[in-house]
Amino acid sequence: MSAEVSSVDLTISFVIAVALYAVTYLSFVRLLRYPRNWRSPTLPMSLTTAGLVTITVSYVSVSRDGLDPAALAVTAGFIAVLFGIIAAPAIDFPSGARPVVEFLANHGDYAGLWMLAPAIAAAYAVPSVKLQGVLTAAMAIELAWFLRHRPNDRRRLYPIGGHDLSVLKAQAKGDLEGFARQHGIHELVLSDGAVYWRGCGKETLPCPFNFYVNRLGLNTAPCCREHMAELCHYVASRLRDMGVVHWLEGGNLLGAVRENGRLIAWEDDIDLSVVLDSGKTFNALATGLAECCAREGYYLDVFKNKGFISISYDPPQVWPFCWERNRMRGEIRLDLAFYRHFVSNDRPVLERNIRKGAMPSTESGGYGVPREIVLPTSTIEFLGDNIACPNQPEEYLRLLYGDFDEVVYTYVDAAAAKNRRPADTAVKRSHSLPARQ
Repeated sequence: MSAEVSSVDLTISFVIAVALYAVTYLSFVRLLRYPRNWRSPTLPMSLTTAGLVTITVSYVSVSRDGLDPAALAVTAGFIAVLFGIIAAPAIDFPSGARPVVEFLANHGDYAGLWMLAPAIAAAYAVPSVKLQGVLTAAMAIELAWFLRHRPNDRRRLYPIGGHDLSVLKAQAKGDLEGFARQHGIHELVLSDGAVYWRGCGKETLPCPFNFYVNRLGLNTAPCCREHMAELCHYVASRLRDMGVVHWLEGGNLLGAVRENGRLIAWEDDIDLSVVLDSGKTFNALATGLAECCAREGYYLDVFKNKGFISISYDPPQVWPFCWERNRMRGEIRLDLAFYRHFVSNDRPVLERNIRKGAMPSTESGGYGVPREIVLPTSTIEFLGDNIACPNQPEEYLRLLYGDFDEVVYTYVDAAAAKNRRPADTAVKRSHSLPARQ
């Protein structure tokens, strides 16, 4: 009878350990939304995740006999290393990081499975059913992540040529195969002297083109250009249906004006803006867009304090597994910034919370543009269709970027920008260079 009770107790302890790790993991991947959006994690969410880690480690390490130092060291060390692997793509996403972080990010779809052998060894070395529960849960989650995102045949091959190929060769210094291997560019396919790109779609992870564009200095992948165009016009059409005043923003407006309606060659996102008026509130607009995006298969994330919404091409997952998307190495996204009417220095302006380019400050501490250069909005051709834009688009661009005819590699790594300049100059001379603010 006592053996039976002991077996039940062990099973309960194992299940509790599994549940604790699963909750801690979900809290951690939810926290990664902040570095992925160039933000510092909030204190409440950071404390929540740290608290869950502490509870999990304590539960495994403390028993009726007191503290088990071996279980404490193994649990804390294992979680620290595994969470470091999981966080690598998010940490590496906005800006350059240490080589080890970049290496882990390059292999983020399966790097967690590298912990399988240490997990098996730890389970044998430390005979703790609680520790076995944590290790089992961790490896099951990593295996599930890998199986959902393992390579498949649902990727379309795009031929790479022209300016895209010239820039790629410039960055690779002629060694395309070595360059792809060094930086984990799994999408690049070399076959019989031709170069192809294995494109992303709704059924695959997005290309990590943010890394390829901003850090390696490549052009935007052809598949990602298509998805960005689709996402741009989808959101614009929903805003029109909702009667919301909106316009093309930033580098996209620059492409529409300077590059005859094309994306700039190394564009990394879509920017639209809206103004809250006529009784429309941030919450109401966010709710309406969330319903549309969920129905049409786009992921929406809200950052109310910063005054913007992020809409991504990848489809939403069932809660709480939607937070796992923060493990992705790349993202095809549209940032929707919110403006409000304001009077600054006795002049009507449209004000936002986050600065764009050289946008001037307002009296309230925000950033704004003169109302008359935006409203009423006009239209401009962009990515094959007409879209709303400021009524004085060139004046708007001058306010943000000064001499917007000058090509400045604002978001591209300095060394990568230097490498690509000759290829860009050659195309510019042929009057077909897509350029950047």
